[in-house]
Amino acid sequence: MGKADLHVHTAFSDGMAEARELLDYVEAETDLDVLAVTDHDDIRGAWQAREVWAQGNYRFDFVTGVEVTAIEGHVLALYVEAPVPNLRPLAEVLAAVHRQGGLCVAPHPLNWLTRSLGARELRRLSASGRDGVHLDGIELANCSPGSGLRRGRALALNRGELKLAEVGGSDAHFLDFVGSAYTEFPGRTAAALKGAILERRTAAVNGTRPGFRQIGARRLAQQTWRGFLTTPRRMGWGPTAYSFVRGIFRLP
Repeated sequence: MGKADLHVHTAFSDGMAEARELLDYVEAETDLDVLAVTDHDDIRGAWQAREVWAQGNYRFDFVTGVEVTAIEGHVLALYVEAPVPNLRPLAEVLAAVHRQGGLCVAPHPLNWLTRSLGARELRRLSASGRDGVHLDGIELANCSPGSGLRRGRALALNRGELKLAEVGGSDAHFLDFVGSAYTEFPGRTAAALKGAILERRTAAVNGTRPGFRQIGARRLAQQTWRGFLTTPRRMGWGPTAYSFVRGIFRLP
């Protein structure tokens, strides 16, 4: 079985490692077979990482992606080659990804600490029936703060109603977290992974992740500040402020 981390950020957005540093780390320090770079609302970070990957002699395969901010919450767009519209209705984002042959995954579902799709949006999508307006997978292994608290509910919702492919991604912003949550699938390549997601033959796995002491207060503060500056630049101060207030007061 292969292992893939489908949710990793670089310094192009709010990650702490440049593309080459990330790829070298995956090569030397993990047993991942596939890596997806999914920077916030801009595919150029994945393009840069893919260029580094193509010029190297890495043993693992690569997937180009982006974590898109739809109005209703975040969506992982995987296997995309062109920019995806952000700050648009969820249905529009999903249709745009599928038109270019990509896959859509709900990251950190039901997590009120970040911009996540809730149960209402997920059920609405499941019942939609509109061409191209659907999710292909749901991230049930993730290292985002608060995700573990809602994993049981998200798992029950998926297995009881949604029936989406279950995938894992670390949501790593530090190298230490890469591969600490991952997708298990039959095969070793990006193409095999895509087929497994479409056929719902994947598993979401939580591995070992570093503790607070390993990251350290200083690095955590640096990344938080970086994210606070980067996200508004990508998506605007208004939506960013709303996301913060929405998380605190659990607004819809």
